[in-house]
Amino acid sequence: MRYLLALDQGTTSSRAIAFDERGRVAAVAQREFTQHFPQPGWVEHDAAEIWATQWAVARECMQKLAAAQAGQAQSAIEIVAIGITNQRETTVLWDRATGEPVARAIVWQDRRTTARCEALRHQGKAGLIQRKTGLVLDAYFSATKLEWLLDQTPGARARAEAGELAFGTVDSWLIWNLTGGPCGGVHATDPSNASRTLLMNLHTLDWDDELLRLFHIPRAVLPRIVPSSGVLGETAPGVLGEAPIPIAGVAGDQQAATFGQACFAPGMAKNTYGTGCFMLMNTGSVPVASRNRLLTTVGWQGPTAEWGARTAYCLEGSVFMAGATVQWLRDGLQMIRSAPEVEALAASVENSGDVFLVPAFAGLGAPDWDGRARGTLVGLTRGTTRAHIARAALEAIALQSADLFGAMSRDSGIALTELRVDGGASRNDLLMQLQADLAGVPVVRPRVTETTALGAAYLAGLATGVWAGGADIAEQWAMDRRFEPRLPEPARRQRIARWREAVDRARGWARDDVA
Repeated sequence: MRYLLALDQGTTSSRAIAFDERGRVAAVAQREFTQHFPQPGWVEHDAAEIWATQWAVARECMQKLAAAQAGQAQSAIEIVAIGITNQRETTVLWDRATGEPVARAIVWQDRRTTARCEALRHQGKAGLIQRKTGLVLDAYFSATKLEWLLDQTPGARARAEAGELAFGTVDSWLIWNLTGGPCGGVHATDPSNASRTLLMNLHTLDWDDELLRLFHIPRAVLPRIVPSSGVLGETAPGVLGEAPIPIAGVAGDQQAATFGQACFAPGMAKNTYGTGCFMLMNTGSVPVASRNRLLTTVGWQGPTAEWGARTAYCLEGSVFMAGATVQWLRDGLQMIRSAPEVEALAASVENSGDVFLVPAFAGLGAPDWDGRARGTLVGLTRGTTRAHIARAALEAIALQSADLFGAMSRDSGIALTELRVDGGASRNDLLMQLQADLAGVPVVRPRVTETTALGAAYLAGLATGVWAGGADIAEQWAMDRRFEPRLPEPARRQRIARWREAVDRARGWARDDVA
């Protein structure tokens, strides 16, 4: 039995999962890392800690796999290839000669460049950017983060123009370190990640000179764009053992999850419940422009015209706070001791008592795109308990996703008949039932919910001959449970309308002149 090693670098933890040829989990290792919040609205990571934790869990996963194989030596375990999937948009800038980050990485949740985006919008640049990239002009994406690092880090801009510094989203940072770092490391990314930077032209699949000038980004700092499925390099000796392992799959976490859910046909959609919530629908070989403030993005690119086209595009809606909302209940309010407790607490009341939580702690994503929205809790009475707030938190995750689902149906002109789900919070049965009720369609959970890592493994396995094509992968997908909607349509519409009232109260709250 051969194995694929998926490196799943997320917003709060680094994981490594080994999959066998049937797409089954054979070994797992995971470590959390530090979240830095230096100012309100700022979110940073230590890129060196990201690499250290990802390297450690990769080694640990391989050791667990060896132990499970009747004590065979680690060198006897056949890891056919590595697939990488990662938190997207998070911006890393490092020194090519030393391999040291020049500053902390700016995380996708970070809002420090909201004013810069507003200035560009006032200059009339939003339409140009959306036509070229498929994205809205927002601080969520990498370009203004990179521009900020180049401007605010002493000497960085001159060094970047001289080719001394390298920029990458987290996939590029991992690839570079895996392949040797300063000693010949590969500086590359794939189109799914590049399409999240505001710097790649969605139609040429290359860095766009006009956008580079607009954001003052020197081309010398950028990685090479390579297919999502295809061997791009090998691990350097000593990094993960002495034998080199091909790195053959790369995709941003949400695109990888879509691939892992076998959403290969246009019109198939999935929603991932992680730190944020991300809904993607395959639109085929042609990018579809959104009329409802969704994102048009690259799903994946293969070396050949497999899965209907060499490049698959998606419509995407992004919710910034999903699982992170439950973490806030646990760590910020200390209402629960562990995240799984939220289901029982929320289920202890029949409804939220007309309490709504709008978790706009990092602004609002699609379809509102309001960087100045802030978290709001409305409808409180003396009868409100922590159970009502817990239920409102779960409903907020489902309601935000229902907003995306409706916008996606309108954009695509397709009446979506089901929603495939994955991610850690998809194991919460109450949340999945709420999602079915509020989206108005069945919610389908697969047996393997680690579809983000699985998608990376599939991309790597396709490039190295473990699977012949998409049909092999689709055959492995299996349902765990189907949640049918129970809420009558008039009640569903009323609930969503009431939610939109709450969202309106959260919008535009943050001001630059208020600490």
